[in-house]
Amino acid sequence: MSAGNGDSRIMRVALVTGGIGGIGTEICKTLYRQGRQGVAGFLPDEIKTARVWQETLKAEGFHFELAAGDVSKYSEAKNMVEEVTNRFGSVDILVNCAGITQDKLLRKMEHEQWKSVIETNLDSLFNVTRHVVEGMVARGYGRIINISSVNGQKGQFGQTNYSAAKAGVHGFTMALAQELAYKNITVNTVSPGYVRTRMTDAIPEPIRAKIVEGIPIGRMAEPREIAHAVGFLCEESSAYITGANLPVNGGLYMS
Repeated sequence: MSAGNGDSRIMRVALVTGGIGGIGTEICKTLYRQGRQGVAGFLPDEIKTARVWQETLKAEGFHFELAAGDVSKYSEAKNMVEEVTNRFGSVDILVNCAGITQDKLLRKMEHEQWKSVIETNLDSLFNVTRHVVEGMVARGYGRIINISSVNGQKGQFGQTNYSAAKAGVHGFTMALAQELAYKNITVNTVSPGYVRTRMTDAIPEPIRAKIVEGIPIGRMAEPREIAHAVGFLCEESSAYITGANLPVNGGLYMS
């Protein structure tokens, strides 16, 4: 496969967890245009949805493979990575994009709501990356991009679980970047602001309008704009960027 801009490149295997979601889909498309072998991760009970997703995008000219696994569980993440490796070769690019929200005031939050968000949004980074790094180290090459959130930088009312997990994402990034830099493996974070997806479209219009009022650019991001940032960090020419947090939030938070 050659990249969409005409360059000939090494076929790199790219695994995107949460790959069939709104942002994950655009990340997969961006990596495909770069000439990568894209593999989209999804929850096992979403198999029908994943297959429809695969066929729909195939009709648009994008050819993606699928890999099932609940990345909040260590053993399932291990099995997923082993499946990808056995089918396509070692993972060269990993995008940790899987995530959920379960918003509630802390004084009303149940332990399970805390636990499930931390496990899916933060523990999953360890669960998946742990089984990818050995191959990257052996080959002396790798790109790891972790999707955080503006709310991991500034916090958000009613999101102690989500904000804590997303803040932890970048701590993970910075520490791992130091461990792997000597092997030509970069580790970076992308922190989106509010993105126009089915989730945000479901927010009542008055609340959505209030959110947009607080964004200096005056709109929510399109998923492809988040994917563009991920693609930039995956480029061969981005090899000197590691341990960075790239905010894509329309000026909502500046630090």
